[in-house]
Amino acid sequence: MTTGHVFIATSVDGYIARSDGDIDWLLSRDDPAEEHGYADFIADKAMIVMGRGTYEKALSFDAWAYDRPVLVLSKQLAGTPVPDALQGKLRFSSLSPAETMAELARQDVRKVYVDGGQLVQSFLRAGLIADIVLTTVPVLIGAGRPLFGTLPRDISLALLSSRSFPSGLVQSTYQVSP
Repeated sequence: MTTGHVFIATSVDGYIARSDGDIDWLLSRDDPAEEHGYADFIADKAMIVMGRGTYEKALSFDAWAYDRPVLVLSKQLAGTPVPDALQGKLRFSSLSPAETMAELARQDVRKVYVDGGQLVQSFLRAGLIADIVLTTVPVLIGAGRPLFGTLPRDISLALLSSRSFPSGLVQSTYQVSP
């Protein structure tokens, strides 16, 4: 069985990006001297599954930031060519979250990092997220793209751990109840 795992940051008011996708409020808090656990988180993940918006934001950075294969779920991008610089590093798919996880299970992929607000919401609604590492950045941005959207039912979370950092970030790890 393939399981989905989330490592994501939000503003205190629950946004992962401004309405236009800008994450300047998050990048300005990035302190290279402060380790937030991403290396430990990603160590046992075989692949990254991300949405189109996250993919497009990643393209705007100076370098490709991922050292794992990336699967971009997007009906819009499926069937389009992968940029030359990213050949062998990513592919596009139009599969649903459930179809994606079933396909990855057939490929013997066990754990995937699920990244991107709308994609995380879709995977949560489908019951495909095992745990969430949620880092809260001490800033209110007032509006933007929320991490959590409308859900068909309550999703119970069990707090596994919580820690704070000198920069003011607070990170909580939750197990998602089935």
